[in-house]
Amino acid sequence: MTTNTENQSNSLDIVKWGVAALLIAAAVIGNQFYADANVVARVAGVIIAFAIAGVIALQTIKGKQALSFAREAHIEVRKVVWPTRQEALNTTFIVLAATGVVALVLWGLDAVLLRVVNLITGV
Repeated sequence: MTTNTENQSNSLDIVKWGVAALLIAAAVIGNQFYADANVVARVAGVIIAFAIAGVIALQTIKGKQALSFAREAHIEVRKVVWPTRQEALNTTFIVLAATGVVALVLWGLDAVLLRVVNLITGV
């Protein structure tokens, strides 16, 4: 009995995804087809079509999982302790200094290796 229910929900999900894709395609094609129409009306139509497609997509199993994931991610982001402006600046300067030091080391190593290769090959 659960297999029958799963097959029906999967079939219904496929139909829902198809309808959402058709709405998005209709919005894009309609926006191109009515290029001479009022821009505000075209933008409103595209936004409404995308919103309806999104609502339909959220009714599927994958859509519900995505919405649940987004909610959980939002909760986790709220738990993050963000650095102060001073901490961010200090970290940025440390990264810039370290990058400069590594660049100078690589430049020096490149120059030394170039001289060694020139010495060996006689070029």
